[in-house]
Amino acid sequence: MIPVYEPMIEEEEISAVVRALRRGEISGSFGESISQFEQKFAEYCGCKYGIAVSSGTAALHLAVAATGIGSGDEVLVSASTNIATALAAFHNGAVPIPVDSEDVTWNLNLELVEALITPRTRAIIPVHLYGHPVDMDRLCEMARRHNLIVIEDCAESHGATCRGKMTGSFGDMGCFSFYANKVVTTGEGGMVTTNNEALAKRLRLLQNLAFTTPRFRHEFAGYNYRMTGYQAAMGLAQCKKIERIIAEKRRVAHAYNRYLCKLRGLQLPAELEWARNVYWMYAIAVKPEFGISRDQLMASLRNDGIETRTFFCPMNLQPCLRSQPGFRETQCPVAERLWQTGLYLPSSYTLTEDTIKLIAGSIEHATEQASNKVALG
Repeated sequence: MIPVYEPMIEEEEISAVVRALRRGEISGSFGESISQFEQKFAEYCGCKYGIAVSSGTAALHLAVAATGIGSGDEVLVSASTNIATALAAFHNGAVPIPVDSEDVTWNLNLELVEALITPRTRAIIPVHLYGHPVDMDRLCEMARRHNLIVIEDCAESHGATCRGKMTGSFGDMGCFSFYANKVVTTGEGGMVTTNNEALAKRLRLLQNLAFTTPRFRHEFAGYNYRMTGYQAAMGLAQCKKIERIIAEKRRVAHAYNRYLCKLRGLQLPAELEWARNVYWMYAIAVKPEFGISRDQLMASLRNDGIETRTFFCPMNLQPCLRSQPGFRETQCPVAERLWQTGLYLPSSYTLTEDTIKLIAGSIEHATEQASNKVALG
């Protein structure tokens, strides 16, 4: 089976982790790897501060918590996203309000944002979906006019740029995941980036159970979201090769584009002229003219030993969110269509040209078989 993603852990990462273990960096309270990783990754993103945490979900939850957003507040979120984005609001007592996708990049539709803002709206969490950045210049201008906090969900966009500026450096905070299939991985783990010193101090306080002086007396209800030292050591090793990883992911995407662009009925991933798409996953949408449905295509590829994944179920359809007091119905027809028609293909940056050609050939064969069945009646 060709997997959707297979992380490449090389000797450099293994050696870095072993050295960290030998230095006793087995928790989030010892050694220098964490602070070094925070500094290196924040600098890469164009930010002054980085706060390493235990996961991307923790990063999002901590970012919302640091703003004081809570009960009675609303947070606008991308409709098409991993549910962790919405849960950042939900678990802080706020209500996530889904914003539908637009049809080119599949990111949240900025044309819809202002109509969804109410006096209860406190923040917006845009998601740079599958590695293509949101137009953050436009979004941040809108947020300033409405006095909204901006928390970027950069779980899928390490190294993506909007007009040459890195995602994670536009908003009040940027939240990254280092899960196994991300551009940079520490196995599990995440980070919040910011240029705001006060927010950085607040994030660091809450991340470590809000310990102050005396140590075991707590003014605030914090969280244990610490990253381990040996994870940070792995992250440092990954940071050294991030541009090489991105270049390889772009190579994979461009190869898919060459082979698939001739097929009728497939929407391929976009890259707008002001953006650098890092193609976290190579995602496509199946249109009716393709001849078979998304699910039929996935079944055909599975029979050929090729693993795929669907797009995310949109936030407006999530039962756990719909049952929340204060939930507000929003219309998200594009996100709902993507949920039914979208899939991503194997996206490991180590894929060879021959393997990509084989996958593309299987996709073409699936639609040819369907056409032949129709012709035979």
